[in-house]
Amino acid sequence: MGDPYRGRLAPSPTGFLHLGHARTFWLAQQRAQLFGGTLIFRDDDLDQSRTRAVFAEAQLDDLRWFGLQWSEGPDIGGPHGPYRQSQRLTLYTDAFHRLRDDGWIYPCFCSRKDIQAAVSAPHASDDEPIYPGTCRPTERRVVCSSARPAHWRFRVPDGESCSFIDAAFGKVERVAGRDFGDFVVWRQDGVPSYQLACIMDDVGMQISEVVRGADLLLSTLRQQLLAKALGLRPPTYFHCPLWCDENGVRLAKRHAAMSLRSLREAGWTPEELRARPEFIEPIGPLGPMGPCVVFPN
Repeated sequence: MGDPYRGRLAPSPTGFLHLGHARTFWLAQQRAQLFGGTLIFRDDDLDQSRTRAVFAEAQLDDLRWFGLQWSEGPDIGGPHGPYRQSQRLTLYTDAFHRLRDDGWIYPCFCSRKDIQAAVSAPHASDDEPIYPGTCRPTERRVVCSSARPAHWRFRVPDGESCSFIDAAFGKVERVAGRDFGDFVVWRQDGVPSYQLACIMDDVGMQISEVVRGADLLLSTLRQQLLAKALGLRPPTYFHCPLWCDENGVRLAKRHAAMSLRSLREAGWTPEELRARPEFIEPIGPLGPMGPCVVFPN
């Protein structure tokens, strides 16, 4: 890596963080230390319907308790702020206008239910329904003729092989239009999608490597297409295998017993949790990895 290493932690304050989050963030900190770099904290709080102040405060407190340290963030500031996505809407709006004016996106009036009801509607590997193209124009146009609010979708290059080299999985390659379809970049309620906000923030905050879960492999391809359309240089990536419960279901914020807050209240120490074998693994390139690591009770 020629540029200074800048990693990031980017939790969403929609629930208490669980041990799977901690494992991914701990790995992000290890890689920042390995490369003598900087770690940034970003509050991905765009989903205002689910965001709660108590979760925003808890994620800062719980991650510091666990042993994570960052040099920039909403609690301490820094040169690339603001560090809450809800305060960066102007940046996303500017990017949306560029995509629209250059013909990369188009208005879509289909609901998720409409898409799922389409005959034999296929799904991508991240369970995102592949858009059947109902509203897709036959040629690029940017005018929305309806007064109804619309989603705006990015037109993927059908049949084109999209790929990137992941520091953990190696080469990740998928075919646009077959493995994933046109995706939303701006919602009908006026909120940017995760894909747009994430790539704009990662580039704007000069993140050099993103460490995150393997459930976001396809999101990386989508974000790289956005970066290319906007003339931006995306970061590199390191995707971690997901943690699952004993039934093979990946940990989510609904797994309250595995939350850092619950474990902390139950008397666990950060040192005890970090000593678990799931935390002791190589932090360099790992080669192909399975999508899920079972977390034993």
